[in-house]
Amino acid sequence: MMSSRERTLRAFGKLKGKPDRPPFQFDLCRSLTEEFGRRLGIVPEYALSYYEDLTYRISANAIRTALGSDCVVVGATVPRGFVPKAAPSGQGVTVNEFGMWMKPTALYTEVVKCPLAEASSEKDLAAWTFPDPYAPGRFEAARRDIDRFGKDFFIIGDVELSLFELAWHLVGLEKYLIAFSMEEAWIETLNDMVEEWTGALALQLVSMGVDAIWLGEDLGTQTSMLISPDMWRERLKPRYARLIRRLKRANPDLLVAFHSDGAVAPLIDDFIELGVDIYNPVQPNVPGSDPEELQRAYGGRIAFFGGIDQQVLLPAGDEKAIRAEAARRVGIMGRNGGYLLAPAHIVQADVSPETLLCLRDAVNSIGSEKAPSALP
Repeated sequence: MMSSRERTLRAFGKLKGKPDRPPFQFDLCRSLTEEFGRRLGIVPEYALSYYEDLTYRISANAIRTALGSDCVVVGATVPRGFVPKAAPSGQGVTVNEFGMWMKPTALYTEVVKCPLAEASSEKDLAAWTFPDPYAPGRFEAARRDIDRFGKDFFIIGDVELSLFELAWHLVGLEKYLIAFSMEEAWIETLNDMVEEWTGALALQLVSMGVDAIWLGEDLGTQTSMLISPDMWRERLKPRYARLIRRLKRANPDLLVAFHSDGAVAPLIDDFIELGVDIYNPVQPNVPGSDPEELQRAYGGRIAFFGGIDQQVLLPAGDEKAIRAEAARRVGIMGRNGGYLLAPAHIVQADVSPETLLCLRDAVNSIGSEKAPSALP
C-alpha cells in the first residue's frame, strides 16, 4: 500500500508514477478536534502559534492523520514558557508576544488593539522590539511531529501571514494601507522586519526537513483584491522573490505553496514566475476560481491545493453533493496530476464530524474505483 508521503510526492511530481488516489488534507477547529479526539481516544496536542489563528493549522496531527490526512502541518509556536497575558480590557482578551490584543470569537481570534497603532516613523519602530524567531522552544512541537510522522507523511511547514498580513496586523489595516499607498519610508522598514522574521522561521523549518513551505496571506475579498495587482507586483512581489530564492537555495527540492483567500486569480502567473509550486486554497465561489478555467490556463505549470467549498457545501452536509464535488474537483484539477484535495480553509464548527468523514470517504472511493474521470 502506498504511504501518504509517497502518494503526495507523486501527486506533486516529486516521485515518478501516479498516486493510488488523490492525496487529502484538512485542518480542524477546536470543537471538531476535541470531538474527534474523544472518538479516537487521542488526547489533542495543541501547538500554540505565535499568531493564534495559525494554531489549528499546526495542532493535533495525530488526530488528523488517524482520520486520513496525508499531510502533517508544523510551524513555529510561542517560545518555551511564554503564556499570553490577560489584557486590561478583560472579556477573554489576551496579549500575544507581538503585543497584539487578541479577542476570541465563535470562529477566529480577532486583533482588537495593534501594538504599532500609533507608529508613524522609523524612530517609533526602533523603540519596539520584534519577537526573536530563534527563541528557545519555538520549534519543539515541529521537531516532535517531524520525528513522529516524517517517514510516512508529507510534511508542510506553515509560515502564513508571511508579509503583508502580519505587517498590517501590527499597525491596523487602514493605517497600513494609507501609509503603504503614500510610500511612507517607515512602512518599508516595517516590511523589512516582517520579511526577516518570516524568512528566519521558514529557513529553520527547511533545515528540519519539511517537504513544503506554506507561505501566504489573504490578498483578496469575495469579489476583488485588497490592493491592486500592480501595487502588489511593485511593492511585495520582490520581497517574495527574495524569500523564495533563499528557501530554494537552502533546499532545491523544496515545494513552495502560496495561500490566499479571495479573488486573487490575477496573480497566479506572478506566483508561477516567483517559483511557487502550489496554489492554495483555490477558494470556490469567487471570480477567477472556476476549476476548468484554472486547469486550462495553469494546469501543468502550478499544482492546486484546496478547492472544496466550506461556505455552503460542507455546512449543508449533503452527502451526495459532497461526493459529486470531490469527484468533479479531482477529475478537473487533478487531470494531469498536481492536486491535493482539501477544504478551502480550516473546517469550522458549522460542519458536522460526519460531513468531514463523508468527504474523506469520497476521496478514498475515488481511488478505489480508479474512476477514469477522477484519476489520470
